[in-house]
Amino acid sequence: MSDCDCEIEVTNKQETRVLIILLCINAFMFVIEITLGILSESTALIADSLDMLADATVYGIGLYAVGKPLLAKINAAHISGIFQIILGVFVFADVARRFIWGSEPESFLMISVGVAALIANIICLRLISKHRNGEVHMRASWIFSKNDVIANLGIIVAGVLVYIFNSRFPDLLIGLTISIIVIRGGMHIIKDASKEKHKLHAPS
Repeated sequence: MSDCDCEIEVTNKQETRVLIILLCINAFMFVIEITLGILSESTALIADSLDMLADATVYGIGLYAVGKPLLAKINAAHISGIFQIILGVFVFADVARRFIWGSEPESFLMISVGVAALIANIICLRLISKHRNGEVHMRASWIFSKNDVIANLGIIVAGVLVYIFNSRFPDLLIGLTISIIVIRGGMHIIKDASKEKHKLHAPS
């Protein structure tokens, strides 16, 4: 019994350490991206910054769940999914606003910040990869990190297309794509959490 308790304690410490690092990276990148996203009038960067904010919050929720009973972890993942969907809707609204009122995205800033965010999220992805098949709150964190890498690649491509075609529409398209990725990720996490809750309450 004591061996099992030690193993659980080690796992909890590892999860806590990883989540703290992920939270700090995402919170830092949120500040950088939201600032430069506003300055560069880039919907894609603003969308990704809000995604970073959502992830930082989710990692914070995950930290709360570490060491807690399974039901608490399931509820934490469920709340994380709902928060992701809410942020995704906000991103969609910003894309719609900029489509109607116009914008002039700065391609150089988009590419530069996109590369920096990509590096940060690859680091996050490597850190969380060992826990991608773990409990539900850690699986949720893996999904967020994986989606972020995809979004960052999209921002870089959008920046290049904005420069080549001198058009704001690649930026808007990637911003819209990120909002869809965030919403779908949130729905997937809620579905996963619901399955876990069903198994937890199912008669043995």
